[in-house]
Amino acid sequence: MNSLIKILPLAAMISLAACATKSPEPESPALKDAFEGKFLLGAALNLDQITGKDSLGAEVARRHFNSIVAENVMKCEEIHPERDRYDWTAADAFVKFGEENGQHMVGHCLIWHSQCAPWFFVDENGDQVSADTLKQRMRDHIHAVVGRYKGKIKGWDVVNESIVEDGSYRKSKFYEILGDEFIPLAFEYAHEADPDAELYLNDYGMNVAGRRDAYVRLARSLKERGLRIDAIGMQGHMGMDYPDLSEFEASIDSFASTGCKVMITEFDVSALPSPHWGANISDTEAYRKEMNPYPEALPDSAMQAWSARMDSLFTLFDKHSDDITRVTVWGISDKGSWKNDFPMRGRTDYPLLFDRDYKMKPFLEKYLTAASK
Repeated sequence: MNSLIKILPLAAMISLAACATKSPEPESPALKDAFEGKFLLGAALNLDQITGKDSLGAEVARRHFNSIVAENVMKCEEIHPERDRYDWTAADAFVKFGEENGQHMVGHCLIWHSQCAPWFFVDENGDQVSADTLKQRMRDHIHAVVGRYKGKIKGWDVVNESIVEDGSYRKSKFYEILGDEFIPLAFEYAHEADPDAELYLNDYGMNVAGRRDAYVRLARSLKERGLRIDAIGMQGHMGMDYPDLSEFEASIDSFASTGCKVMITEFDVSALPSPHWGANISDTEAYRKEMNPYPEALPDSAMQAWSARMDSLFTLFDKHSDDITRVTVWGISDKGSWKNDFPMRGRTDYPLLFDRDYKMKPFLEKYLTAASK
């Protein structure tokens, strides 16, 4: 060692000494730390992130989010594609990801009219099943899924998108065959399968008065029947001009008045013009250009406006953090958001907290700064 020191250049020796004594750079706060003590910060994971194919997305999920939900792999058509066959592969991988990273896991979703396996409502002849048969299929499905992940999944979106804007029930096959009784039955079956799991209602457009009032009545009705319901999920698919924040805040207050907690779910904010419809308007080239103004990148002025909108929303969530227990963004990065190609192919959107290079959006810096103090 002494001979080595003699032949080392002075600069190299200084460098070695510095490396030996220098403390490692402190790691910047994770985004979840910025909201610690207020609400869980969640993200929906797609299959590539769950399996590690999207390694950058998986790393962002591990580092910055303390709650996760599967974007698709627990939906009926994915997990129960045939009457007598379940495919647990992707859902098991999701749960393994959450367990390895100590994350609060949410199951999405047990009963939903969309992405429900086609066999669910028909018999072997293709005829619609009876009420008794559908009840049994619901119970079997819920018991199988919830039971497999008992004690691991902390809460379930039990019924998703069951009420329309005017407050009436969506005319789904569940409603057509069972009437509104399908909702309390789903909650009953879920509680049977895992008595310790939290149970949620979830829907979009929850700022709309008709839907809001209907969910208040529904939550109170479930409680009056002695059924467990822990929270109402307010899907946050938003834009620059919708929803009106005063209406959204009124819904937070109304849902909290039922004794349920509130969760902001499926949160993303489109930076693009809101779609408008007319006869064949979506087929016109002019309309396509109008609806897809930033195909390459979001200009600074648009990013500043979007950031201000996001900041106002997080300020609202912070204000109501006594009632809001979780805020879950619907995806990790802009690149993987479902808002791309919606409502037309080729549309490029920028709705999430991390950009296409998995870099955090600048508006979040103030939250990280506060967390680091």
